[in-house]
Amino acid sequence: MRITTSLGIALLSLAIVACSGIETRPAPTEEFAKGNYKYYKWRSEPLGNNVKSSDRIYLMDPIVRRELDANLRRKGYVLDAQQAQFSVDYLQAPGLRMGEKSEAASNITPYPSVVANRQVDGAVADNAHALGGVKETSNVAIQFNDVKSKHEVWQVIITKFVENVNQVDPKELDKNLTKAIAKGLETLPAAP
Repeated sequence: MRITTSLGIALLSLAIVACSGIETRPAPTEEFAKGNYKYYKWRSEPLGNNVKSSDRIYLMDPIVRRELDANLRRKGYVLDAQQAQFSVDYLQAPGLRMGEKSEAASNITPYPSVVANRQVDGAVADNAHALGGVKETSNVAIQFNDVKSKHEVWQVIITKFVENVNQVDPKELDKNLTKAIAKGLETLPAAP
């Protein structure tokens, strides 16, 4: 009985982790692997936030840089501007998705179903109208370029739904970016 319970809890934990709401689209790594890259540099300077702006990009920049450096270091890459073989950069852009349901709408199903002798659940119908539709996403494209040729050798696009566009919670942003960047760099091979 304990084994069954433990197995059930483990599977439930894996299912919850898998439903993180983060989508990654990494490019194939063959071209990057052929380059035998070990040293990298940042293509651009960190954004200066002298006016203490709470704009999303100013909050994201130090987190993205910190997490990219940490994840690349774990894979054996070395940040060294003098010996750099590839450069790292990222782009952030908002996006829109049509017909997506909100994470807050857990009782909406995209699958039609019929249950005998039941009325349409009014709450489900109301939620489908109110919470379905256009949803904003936050997209981060991480790009690696060969320093000599200036050509892109690898990229990953990371997308996450933004539930509350007008209020940016720095702690939640940090948590989401940490998880998203680690997931985005999963397919990147370790340094030679």
